[in-house]
Amino acid sequence: MNNKLIAQLQKVLPNGMILPKELILLYRWIEENRLYIDTGDDCRIGFLYLEKKLKLEENWKDNEREGGTTIEFVAGKPDDLKSWFGGKDDDQIRQRLCVFAQSGGEGSESALWLAENGDLKIVHLGSGTDSLLTCVLADNFVDFLRLLAIGYDEICWDENFPFPPNENNNGFIVKPNIKFQNWVRESFNVEIPKTALEIVKHPARLGDENSEDEFFNWHKKFFE
Repeated sequence: MNNKLIAQLQKVLPNGMILPKELILLYRWIEENRLYIDTGDDCRIGFLYLEKKLKLEENWKDNEREGGTTIEFVAGKPDDLKSWFGGKDDDQIRQRLCVFAQSGGEGSESALWLAENGDLKIVHLGSGTDSLLTCVLADNFVDFLRLLAIGYDEICWDENFPFPPNENNNGFIVKPNIKFQNWVRESFNVEIPKTALEIVKHPARLGDENSEDEFFNWHKKFFE
């Protein structure tokens, strides 16, 4: 069976970049469970939990919601990266970076990134308006899935990373996505971390003077 989410991402994938098999398995799981919507312009958007989009948040309460981490899996347009790099149109950017998800409601994104050593890592592109998080989120896609399974409201807010979900939410409770957590555990024989800092090694923000994070430093050099 054809998978539309995979097909959309492959269309924008840089030459030589290979989709992680775990990402392919995720997109198959999303479509098998019908966790997606198709927009009027024939774009498919995948989710980990669909109630938010189908019921327009009508079942959300002021102090809690279900569904774990919210994230929208949708292929980004390569030309849109220029604005995040100060208008620069550089072949290196297009060849090494591919946006595959919107990780924050304010416009933050997650992307596949080819590191200097050729490893494919998952990185965060802060919107620059609210979330400034700009760093490697995970060294591989399994760890990215483990990060999502922890159950933060969104993964764009690094101030929450030292804490388990709901400990720094001002009383707002995000209930875990048990179905997704079980799929991650059973599919990859892994455990779910307690906090994001078990996976995100060097959280960094736009505007920081320096960081040990390799993606932050790669992005910063385009502005020097």
